[in-house]
Amino acid sequence: MTGLSHRQTEILNIARATGRVMVDDLVRRFEVSAQTIRKDLNDLCDQRSLTRIHGGAIIASGVENLAYEARRFVAAEEKRAIGIAAAAQIPNGSSLFINIGTTTEEVANALTAHEDLLVITNNLNVAMMLYRHPRIEVIVAGGTVRRSDGAVIGSTAIGLIGQFKVDYAIIGASAIDGEGALLDFDYREVQAAQAIMANARSIMLVADSTKLRRTAAVRIAHLSQIQTFVTDLALPAGLQAICQARGIQVIEALSGSTGEPDETGNDAPLRRKKQASSPKGGCFRFWL
Repeated sequence: MTGLSHRQTEILNIARATGRVMVDDLVRRFEVSAQTIRKDLNDLCDQRSLTRIHGGAIIASGVENLAYEARRFVAAEEKRAIGIAAAAQIPNGSSLFINIGTTTEEVANALTAHEDLLVITNNLNVAMMLYRHPRIEVIVAGGTVRRSDGAVIGSTAIGLIGQFKVDYAIIGASAIDGEGALLDFDYREVQAAQAIMANARSIMLVADSTKLRRTAAVRIAHLSQIQTFVTDLALPAGLQAICQARGIQVIEALSGSTGEPDETGNDAPLRRKKQASSPKGGCFRFWL
């Protein structure tokens, strides 16, 4: 990467470490104007190193598997909306698997008002969110805990997952290619996800649109193997065609929103619209 000033290089290093940078924080840190910082962020976005959000920027989502805490800031608002829309599809009294991922954690967070749920998870963060709620029973898969993100992986976890047959599986993916392959970086995590899918009556994929611009090496499954896809925006034509051909329910949680800077160079807040719905098997838009 060439042509960056010392300040821009430092901004990029901060973003890589924390996942995001905010204009006000950078103004105080570097003692320059907000306009100067916005220009720096725009330059870094032009280099495809950052992506603008309201009030700042996040590290761009590409082929790199970001640190888990940094991933929480990537498309954070979109993931939150996806979590709410996905949780709305889960009725009280259900049993479900929830696997590792920052988006699946948003689903768990949105389930806290549900009643009489049985949740089996290999995600310690999900377990910590839900175990305090008296109307939700939580079972945690045993095995090796991955320190980077609280994922429980390995044969012991897969063995426990195989003892259940649940109503719903809530899964994520690190990348989705144009042919509908669901991809991830860690084959051990993929093995757990595949076991979860094999032992659920209905599979719900939760993934924001940044996953369509990434790539990863390990195949989890194909889009045709799921029943519901909850995302933030309308899918590209190729993926839409797969969903229509397979009767996959697609739910768009933030269709029509944008976080791009406006013509003045300021950050445009996300526009939110009212919920609309369509017949079962079609496309639902949860506009919050």
